[in-house]
Amino acid sequence: MDPFLAIRPYQDNEVQDVLDSLISNKDVLKSLMGLQYPKYLTKIPLFRSAVKILLRSKVKKIHTIDDYQEIFKGLMDQMIKTSISNFTVSGIENLDTDSSYLFISNHRDISLDAALLNLSLSRAGHKTFNMAVGNNLMKEKWASDLMRLNKSFIIQRSGSKKEIYTGLSLASQFIQHTILEANESIWIAQKQGRAKDGIDVTDPAMLKMIHLTQRKKQTLGEYFNALKVVPVSISYEFDPNDCVKAIELSSAEENKQYQKSDSEDLNSIANGINGQKGNVNINISKPMVLSDEASYDVMANEISNLIVTMYHLQPTNFAAAEMLKINHQCKNTFDDSDIALAKNLLSKRMNGLNHGARSKFLNQYANPVIQKNNLT
Repeated sequence: MDPFLAIRPYQDNEVQDVLDSLISNKDVLKSLMGLQYPKYLTKIPLFRSAVKILLRSKVKKIHTIDDYQEIFKGLMDQMIKTSISNFTVSGIENLDTDSSYLFISNHRDISLDAALLNLSLSRAGHKTFNMAVGNNLMKEKWASDLMRLNKSFIIQRSGSKKEIYTGLSLASQFIQHTILEANESIWIAQKQGRAKDGIDVTDPAMLKMIHLTQRKKQTLGEYFNALKVVPVSISYEFDPNDCVKAIELSSAEENKQYQKSDSEDLNSIANGINGQKGNVNINISKPMVLSDEASYDVMANEISNLIVTMYHLQPTNFAAAEMLKINHQCKNTFDDSDIALAKNLLSKRMNGLNHGARSKFLNQYANPVIQKNNLT
């Protein structure tokens, strides 16, 4: 019996049945049409049937997970061309294509943080990695199926205490098996959920979860050195979901109930893919070397510091800091005209937000400057 059946990515022999099920799902068709086609087209009679026929013709060419991911690579290349001004990646030379790693990344976009790193590594000759995804994104089976076809595995974040512990223990075992036995890499965010406030901090509880299966057998240092931990820092000049995040954070601060719609996460995924992101940068660290005496808190702090140090500050970060009148010592290599343009664009983006949301909006862009300044 497969111990990881409930949480692991799908395998090659499961691809065809899962795809057949997805194509027959009206919610999948509706979501895909919304992502790929103008709204007026979706109202044309028989358009859904035409899309379904088109999908079936494409599915016939997909027999393995690699086939499925090749389609996504093409879509990602197109997304980079249409919604990113300049995309740069540094540090891939620190990695060996024959090795597996535990990538621990800051988290800004639900799907793109991992997808952009995965694409970059794949183009450089590395195998694609397995992505940790919270079960909060798996409410709809069809969404879960799409993610698991793309090498996502599930981490239990809701339910009873017993269910959560059992789920976390299983995820810990899967991570160990994947990296040390199957020689495949894992990607996981440095904490649960996105850093909606722009503050990148590693949660020691995430490290405890990973260590769970070996905590009585190996020290934290021994085990994580074996997993080869690689911190990753990604920055976006513009966050397509910045206003939504600002409204949510402002509501929470004002003790107003923020009701998250059932489709909000899926809408955020679509916004992140389609929205203009300006310049995007990924910086990859060398694998960490931990001492046997390392603690969860010490390791979490080291990862956080590496991510903040590597974080590439954008003109929008400096512009927001100036708009909030924040003093800092961070080196600004941008021209005054770049900062002025960024200020203008930020002002336009937050037009219509109330005072509290505007403050949260600017904070999410300014906080990376504050974090980096606090390290100097």
